[in-house]
Amino acid sequence: MKTKTETKLNETFTSLKDAFSWKNTMQASKIEKIIVSTGIGRVRKDGQRVELIQDRLAKITGQKPSPRKARQSIASFKLREGEVIGFAATLRGKRMLYFFDRLIHVAIPRMRDFRGISRTSVDEMGNLTIGIKEHTIFPETPDENLQDVFSLAVTVVTSASNHDEAIAFFEHLGVPFTNEKNDSN
Repeated sequence: MKTKTETKLNETFTSLKDAFSWKNTMQASKIEKIIVSTGIGRVRKDGQRVELIQDRLAKITGQKPSPRKARQSIASFKLREGEVIGFAATLRGKRMLYFFDRLIHVAIPRMRDFRGISRTSVDEMGNLTIGIKEHTIFPETPDENLQDVFSLAVTVVTSASNHDEAIAFFEHLGVPFTNEKNDSN
């Protein structure tokens, strides 16, 4: 069964070819990968909470996240080189499309005080980065213990060649941007 995102991706070339003068279907923008990451910050010494964060991130993404280690020691943060400071999962293929579909149609509408994603979240390379303050917006995570709420960063990497092409591509996929053209969020 195809998701809404898969259907929209198949229609991308026909919908946007006139706006960007595309002559070949290979010029159409595609989602290459999605990276979901979180830092563990102050709880990195508490092994039980670190396992909980890793488990919940695995439930959200559908795969085991890889630990991210500190590249250098920072004395003021009491951080040693090689110490685990976060987790990340890189999604590709079907898992990526299902995650994107759940993110846009299920999780983002559950955000508190959500007014849209800022257009400045799309960089010049055509990638969209969304900061999520509470992981509990995803239905896969039980929210029985609100002390263990953590934030996520979701980066959607595309093959779009510039900012305007990426904005049009994401709008075509149904990403809810703010209505203002020059928003300050």
